[in-house]
Amino acid sequence: MNRTIFVWWIRREIQLTENKPLLTLKLFNFFLYGSISILMSFFPLYFQKVGFSTVAIGMLMAGGPFVSIFANPFWGYWSDRLQNIRRILIIMLLGNLFVVQFVFQLNSLTWVFIAMLAFFLFQTPLFSQSNSLILNAIEGTPYKFGAFRLWGSLGWALMAVGAGPLIGVIGIKNLWIVYSLMLLLTLFVSSKLPQGKVEGAKKIAKGGYAKALFGNKYFLVFVILGVLISVPNSMNQTFISLYIDQLGGSVVLIGWSAFLTAIFEIPVFLLFDRFLKKRTSTMIGCLVFVSLLFVLRWILMSMATSPIQTIFIQMLHSISFGGYYYIGTTLTAQLIPVELRASGQAVYALTWGGISGIIAGIMGGWIFQELGPKTMYQVSTLIALFGVVGFAVMWQQVRKSGTHQEESQLSTGG
Repeated sequence: MNRTIFVWWIRREIQLTENKPLLTLKLFNFFLYGSISILMSFFPLYFQKVGFSTVAIGMLMAGGPFVSIFANPFWGYWSDRLQNIRRILIIMLLGNLFVVQFVFQLNSLTWVFIAMLAFFLFQTPLFSQSNSLILNAIEGTPYKFGAFRLWGSLGWALMAVGAGPLIGVIGIKNLWIVYSLMLLLTLFVSSKLPQGKVEGAKKIAKGGYAKALFGNKYFLVFVILGVLISVPNSMNQTFISLYIDQLGGSVVLIGWSAFLTAIFEIPVFLLFDRFLKKRTSTMIGCLVFVSLLFVLRWILMSMATSPIQTIFIQMLHSISFGGYYYIGTTLTAQLIPVELRASGQAVYALTWGGISGIIAGIMGGWIFQELGPKTMYQVSTLIALFGVVGFAVMWQQVRKSGTHQEESQLSTGG
């Protein structure tokens, strides 16, 4: 990490200790992302251990994206309507903790699938709503989004690598114990969060909700193209643990894989906080670059011959996914009216967990089982390439139209 960036970050952290609600927001992100990393890193391995096939695992994990199509807009709507994101987050965490107990106690594939659908109703919108809370809490302050979101990456990295040896000792079937304890810690911290209300936000006129949310053509194109980038990423996220296992890797190595995908997101977020220019054309140009890195990543994964190689390739996640995630969150906040910020972030979340996730789970599971993981990554490369071309065309159109000179109009859907 550049020394100047590091010093700047330390100064920010010292300033933030004077604002306890914002400090709590960092801790919340640490525990929230840490909890989900433990579950998502080892869920496929758990399902494999209890006897489910790769196709069945793909279907189970695809349930999350399917439910998120409804869950993200639903919870986003209530966050905007109540102007109390903290309350919505606590409700989702409680529902998450309650339902996941059934997932681990049931044995029938049908009943596990039903329980997973209920679980995803509370789990899939957590990240988008926590992002909305960050953006609302720092509205009108000198603080930047990345300084808070990086704590989520830190939690994801440390908890995943720490859980690996622990699960190796207590057994993968006791995954529910580790996850439940982490959720309880997250719930405790959530009670101290800021409410997340934006002062002075305008009320949306009756019947104008959809128009205000989807009236910006650039936002719609961005969401659609994002699906092409997220399908391969979702395939990788769902099946990377099985790929490492197939290549002879251990549970500990799976934990290290999750660690390396997240820990280097921290300098990426700090660099974007410091240097990213909030112009639409600049941000879309950056999306072209990080999408190309996704293509490189999937090519390398298709060529991997050992679990160690996959772990090092996973380090590209920090700049590819980390960059796309940061830019996408910032771009969405810029294109969507502030009073619909939670809903806008919910729609953006569908890019990574909606239709693309369903395709990734079902298609990826079939390709992995019938044609092998290398073919899955080759297909991923082709899909991501289409996304790169789409963003490149969009970038050219935005530059030609001079959109960066009209951003005050874009925020109102003009």
